Amino acid sequence: MPTPNPAALDFLLTRRSRPAKTLTTPVPDKATIATILTAAARTPDHGKLEPWRFIVLTKPALTRLADMVPLRGAALGIDPDKITKARDEYANADLAVAVISAPKPSDKIPQIEQVYSAGAVCLALLNAALAAGWGANWLSGWPSHDRAFIRDGLGLADHETVAGLIHLGSETTAPPERPRPDLSAITTWVDA
Repeated sequence: MPTPNPAALDFLLTRRSRPAKTLTTPVPDKATIATILTAAARTPDHGKLEPWRFIVLTKPALTRLADMVPLRGAALGIDPDKITKARDEYANADLAVAVISAPKPSDKIPQIEQVYSAGAVCLALLNAALAAGWGANWLSGWPSHDRAFIRDGLGLADHETVAGLIHLGSETTAPPERPRPDLSAITTWVDA
């Protein structure tokens, strides 16, 4: 018989991201971030390739990125309201971790599985931060998918992409519960 971990299961059944716009200071210190990143790095990585990496973005870096958003948005013809929203996500943040998908050459592990692993790292990082008592939210947005923005702003190589930006901070308010999926509508049992 398996040995259950009721506390961990209860955490997973009740976990709730905190809206990034409600997060504030204080933010986790370097030692706490190291613990959170250590937990996230335990994600299955298909052949021990570690096809991802982390970029910890402090307030000055987030401010620099916020200042880049309007120029890139204008160059791309993005709607001004979307530009403002994206800029504010960087400008109003105090700490975020960019999870970078960095697939490695492999004859055994398809690139798509390596990308999935980077997504799993995002969720593991989010859950580790929440379990440590911090507010956290996983965002992306059009700047994180713009090649010039991620190259110039984050120094990403051509084969790298942003899997997600995990915003971290102190909660100012507990979010209300939201509707969850109807398992009967999304689950198929195959017995034979």
